[in-house]
Amino acid sequence: MMKPVTQLEQTGCGIASVAVLAGVSYTAAKQVANQMGIYATDSRLWSDTNHVRQLLKQYRLRASIREMPFVSWDALPGRALLAIKWYRVNGRAFWHWVVFARDGEGAYVLDSRKPLKHHVRRDFRRMKPRWFIEVR
Repeated sequence: MMKPVTQLEQTGCGIASVAVLAGVSYTAAKQVANQMGIYATDSRLWSDTNHVRQLLKQYRLRASIREMPFVSWDALPGRALLAIKWYRVNGRAFWHWVVFARDGEGAYVLDSRKPLKHHVRRDFRRMKPRWFIEVR
């Protein structure tokens, strides 16, 4: 099972999700991101995929070229970044990044939100993914 990473900043879900996939701490991923000019406070991190894709590439993780619409939990690949809590403000889309994984432990979502008591989630009906990016 992949290990959860808790975001240390209110808007650090993208950095935390990459940290999960790279197997590093939030602090380590944040340091790499900041060196690349990527900051949790930059709203593009929560409404654009380019920064997360650049950070994944820095860790030599390959992401699918385009976002794929969510169809079902069973149709997801073994590892993916999911966009949940998707909404629009003044025509601009925003979302919360989480990591989906399927392995010997079954399927689960790693959610970095600090207030959660359990960061490994299997309450699939409560989450409403909009789309995903496969990560290899």
